[in-house]
Amino acid sequence: MNTDIKTIVRSAVEIKPNRLFLKELKWRYLVRSALRGKNILIVGPSGSGKTFAVQSLVDALNLRDKYFYINMGATQDPRAALIGNTHFSKEAGTLFDESPFVKALRTPNSIIHLDELSRAHPDAWNILLTPLDYIQRYLRLDEKLGSEKVHVAEGVCFVATANVGNEYTATRVMDKALLDRFTVKIEMDILNQSSEMEFIKEHCPSADMNTMISVTEIAAATREFTHQGKLSKFISTRSVKEMAELTIDGFNLVELAEMIIYPDYPDDGGVDSERTMVKQIVQKYVSAEGKSDTLYGNPKRDLDQPPF
Repeated sequence: MNTDIKTIVRSAVEIKPNRLFLKELKWRYLVRSALRGKNILIVGPSGSGKTFAVQSLVDALNLRDKYFYINMGATQDPRAALIGNTHFSKEAGTLFDESPFVKALRTPNSIIHLDELSRAHPDAWNILLTPLDYIQRYLRLDEKLGSEKVHVAEGVCFVATANVGNEYTATRVMDKALLDRFTVKIEMDILNQSSEMEFIKEHCPSADMNTMISVTEIAAATREFTHQGKLSKFISTRSVKEMAELTIDGFNLVELAEMIIYPDYPDDGGVDSERTMVKQIVQKYVSAEGKSDTLYGNPKRDLDQPPF
């Protein structure tokens, strides 16, 4: 990595991809923290762009060959995933296979992406405590004969991504000692309706923009109702992007709602259910389509404000 960190941070906006919707200050903070080898925790709801932010960081710093991805949510056997496995054969005797995580620790100036940290097994968190500690900074291979200590190489940056919020039932409340080791915490920005339209135009320029104006406004409404406690979750930007891709193949708003939006909301309670509420939101846009006094086929309004 370039040692002139101040210069890189000052010009960080020049290496920020247009497709990443993250405030300039947060991006500069992210770049600086990676260059300093800090432990970074990126939080935000599902579909808010956490993984894309890490990938953008890796590409901006030209570290694709030093990028290691570890899916913490899939670590059903934490010791094997993070330390390694011991094997025995008649020819060679007892052999120890180091995990990819150990290889990453040995690689100077690497970025180790700990994805879905909040879904990891508690045993995985315990294993991470020592390598994440700025003073100790090692991993003991206690599965290996002699229990070798692997010291974290110089310049290694740990970047963890995690979902937050009560709606993520598969996540665990993370240990405070683990969280304290992430001295840099970055919260992903939730896009407003106009920013989400910019996102769609950037990522899916062939999408039906008439339909996507409706979709992004519906998504904005679900965010407002989630904030008010009337809905348990909102439509994520990831889902919005999926719907944009579907419009390219000819699907209309009614079909998008049936396939993508409604299944995410429970219909328990009949007319008082969350699904009924969301259907009422969608119906207003279905009814409004095609009017001549509209913007992209929908009622004009301030795009920075929620529609309800």
